[in-house]
Amino acid sequence: MTRIVPVWSRHPWIRKALLLVLYSGGLAFSFLLAYELRFDFAMEGAYREQLLRYLPWIVALKLVLLYLFGQFEGLLSYFSLPDLNRLFQATALAFAIALGVWLVSGGAYAPPRGVLLSDFFISFLGLAVTRLGFRLLRERYLAPHSRHNPLARRVGIVGAGDVGASLANDLFTKRGLGLLPVAFFDDDPKKWGSRIHGVTVVGAPEVILKQNEALQLEQVIIAMPSAPAKRIGEIVKLLQQSRLKFATVPAMDQLATGQVKVSQLRAVEIQDLLGRTPVNLETGNIRATLAGRTVLVTGAGGSIGSELCRQIAAFGPERLLLVEQSEVQLYAIEQELIGLGYGGFIVPLIADILDAPRMRAILLEHRPAVLFHAAAHKHVPMMERQPGEAIKNNSIGTARLADLALEYGVGRFVMVSTDKAVNPTSAMGATKRLAEVYLQALFARNPAKTKFIAVRFGNVLGSSGSVVPLFTRQIAAGGPVTVTHPDMVRYFMTIPEAVGLVLQSCAQGQGGETFVLDMGQPVKIADLARQMIELSGLKPGEDIEIEFVGLRPGEKLFEEINCRGEAYRPTQHPRIMRFVTAPEDWSKISAALEQLGDELHRADSCRLKQLIQQHLPEYTPDLGSSATPALGTSPEAKPRRSTQPDLVASRMG
Repeated sequence: MTRIVPVWSRHPWIRKALLLVLYSGGLAFSFLLAYELRFDFAMEGAYREQLLRYLPWIVALKLVLLYLFGQFEGLLSYFSLPDLNRLFQATALAFAIALGVWLVSGGAYAPPRGVLLSDFFISFLGLAVTRLGFRLLRERYLAPHSRHNPLARRVGIVGAGDVGASLANDLFTKRGLGLLPVAFFDDDPKKWGSRIHGVTVVGAPEVILKQNEALQLEQVIIAMPSAPAKRIGEIVKLLQQSRLKFATVPAMDQLATGQVKVSQLRAVEIQDLLGRTPVNLETGNIRATLAGRTVLVTGAGGSIGSELCRQIAAFGPERLLLVEQSEVQLYAIEQELIGLGYGGFIVPLIADILDAPRMRAILLEHRPAVLFHAAAHKHVPMMERQPGEAIKNNSIGTARLADLALEYGVGRFVMVSTDKAVNPTSAMGATKRLAEVYLQALFARNPAKTKFIAVRFGNVLGSSGSVVPLFTRQIAAGGPVTVTHPDMVRYFMTIPEAVGLVLQSCAQGQGGETFVLDMGQPVKIADLARQMIELSGLKPGEDIEIEFVGLRPGEKLFEEINCRGEAYRPTQHPRIMRFVTAPEDWSKISAALEQLGDELHRADSCRLKQLIQQHLPEYTPDLGSSATPALGTSPEAKPRRSTQPDLVASRMG
């Protein structure tokens, strides 16, 4: 269907001529009304002559000032607070100039002061109301999306703050969305009974259960992006009881950056309910570390690596090097960053961190000041079956990359690690721990050069291999949802939080330490599964079964925070912990990695795990029922499962 474009939109000079006529008529009328008010609508002939004598230059003065303040450039029906401010400035300056003429001439060449003051208020209010009227006409009646929808659903909005008010305004404006706000709900008793855009704040969200029959709600929108997750969870539960459809507004960080509109609703997701308080980061320190520098990210196409690239790009580096071995993933993040406006300084580089000549060439050509190492094998069961690949990529690959970073003068080297490296029971965790030990030893050997830093965090929601996408697929398939053990718990965080921790640690790291985010309370995986089933509108145990399948090789019931012997040190950030330990001898750990490298393709998986344990005593490998005992243990010894977290009771004071 061809859209008809008004002639004034195609020709700006016609639009300006129409504005000139509209403004001139409005200003002339306001001046006339000001005179009439001044003389109680009983002007004598002399004052009528005076009005006609002053009218041309008063109107001309205001038109010139309106032009200078940009009121002829914007479209008539687009009117916002900046336009209102400029309109006020133009009319106020016109009043000041006219009053100055009156003072200088003793009233001989300007209207009376009462007329000037009345004219100022009338002309400002008249023009503002006229512009606002055209805006309302366009938004509510003329725009295609604003036409009345007779099938609009009656919705309630939980949250009567700024976000809720903006949402209601958007829904009224965009009637084509088919959502009609009829009630607000808020926890603040001071707002109860008040009105926002004509919609009453009925009470707390709990009244939905009692008054829904009277309100006849068909849907509820949660407009509380900054509310604690615990409260969001309570509201979701009562909405599930009421059997109402519900949705939520985008996250606060998306709203603040303008990525999305408040009316772009989404389903409530599991991360909204996990009870985590978002971590506020000190962006000034991060900006000072990254802005204007060359930054390299390995694993740039992965879940963590791609988010690192997004957040680093926002801090304005001179150049951002995207190192990734997967062409498909590298292309995806490159195109996304170009779409975000960062194409001018990103450099996509296909490379494998195990390819030493290629990595050497990259470091030699670009000389990065900061290197974020996110490339790794991280899937626990898969690496348990092929520990050689985990050793090669996670341990030896990290060590060789660290050596090159030291050789080519990289200022900061930040490795993305995992809480599974703490007293590990899996090959993946053990190889990550070996990499941590190597970085600490390398820094202790060269303390005046590259600052080597490791960052640990727990499970990341939505990342590749995360339990949440797995549960989502299982629920979509009709179940069952498979959980390893009823008592298994894990720490969770979002991808942006995890990356924020990495950037914050980079900014305050001095080298040789390991940073850990205070990840709040651990979450039971079984509870997580139940919540996800309920969010899908189904009932656990009835519509979708939860099946317990037992611990897999290398898994713990509880993840731990710190290794034995690691000492807690406070940081500048209240939610970030730092652990330090006596470094290993570099020659010893280097020799251990060399031995593991020699055995990679000769030894079987059990032998490789035994060799790791030989060099990493805190590692308790799962050798399987037919495996030989670990080196230095009796035949009766059994693999250990951690049964409770090794918490640092005083870590936060």
